[in-house]
Amino acid sequence: MTAPERLRAVLAKPGLVTMPAVWDGLTAKMTAAAGFETAFLSGSCVAASRLGGPDLDLISFAEMFDSFNMVRGAAPDLLILADGDHGYGNAMNVQRTVRAYGRAGAAAILIEDKITPRALTSAGKPCLPRDEARMKIRAAVQAAKESGILILARTDCRPTQGIDEAVARIEMYVEEGADILFLDSPADDAEIRRAVAAAGGKPSFAVLSPGAPRATPSKAEAEALGFKIGTYPTGMLSPAAAGIAAGLDALLAGGNQAASAMPGAELRAILGYSEYDAQAKPFILGG
Repeated sequence: MTAPERLRAVLAKPGLVTMPAVWDGLTAKMTAAAGFETAFLSGSCVAASRLGGPDLDLISFAEMFDSFNMVRGAAPDLLILADGDHGYGNAMNVQRTVRAYGRAGAAAILIEDKITPRALTSAGKPCLPRDEARMKIRAAVQAAKESGILILARTDCRPTQGIDEAVARIEMYVEEGADILFLDSPADDAEIRRAVAAAGGKPSFAVLSPGAPRATPSKAEAEALGFKIGTYPTGMLSPAAAGIAAGLDALLAGGNQAASAMPGAELRAILGYSEYDAQAKPFILGG
């Protein structure tokens, strides 16, 4: 089965699918080793790891695609939903983006309706006019036929244009053939229910990390509301940043590692030193 076919099978099972947010080889490898079948290649996590900066459309297609290849190389069986952002341009750019991820083995790709380039402010997420947004999703669905990659259509228009427009866009994306739907920044459970209903039985995606100005249900609540996929962009990123800070504090205090540091043998096992030795042995001269 292809990656998209495998993801469809996962989504057909009962229950909420938890997608940890990954950004590099280590996070992907550990996610797969922990038993997860799927993961979300998060633009915000890639921006944090590559740029040490915010998720404000600064990451390029090439950088995201390079991160996907790192993830894919470290955990080839992990089903990856790639963050395709706004497709990096117009409808033709969207098609190039979708085709590239499909050929590279992604199971699904997210395409959103934000305006690009963004205004020079971190506030707000103005969106394309509805008809332009329709064409981008239409282009994505058409390009996806080559590989079968699933299209996740996201609308960001709730904060700027209201819930009625956001729901209308979800209905429109369903009409265009999107496979998964995503309303960003719902205000409350009532808005979530409207968006899930608008998806017409297709899977709905949610960001379930706490902290942002949006409704953030628990996993059980999200499943009860009708969500099918939940991702956690800060689920690993925030503890990783805390671990780095703890390590630096320990060094500044004259120590050699933080109290929370992973034992060396455990770290080496995760990184695969013994596997390397086993795989390299047949090629040792005179061995």
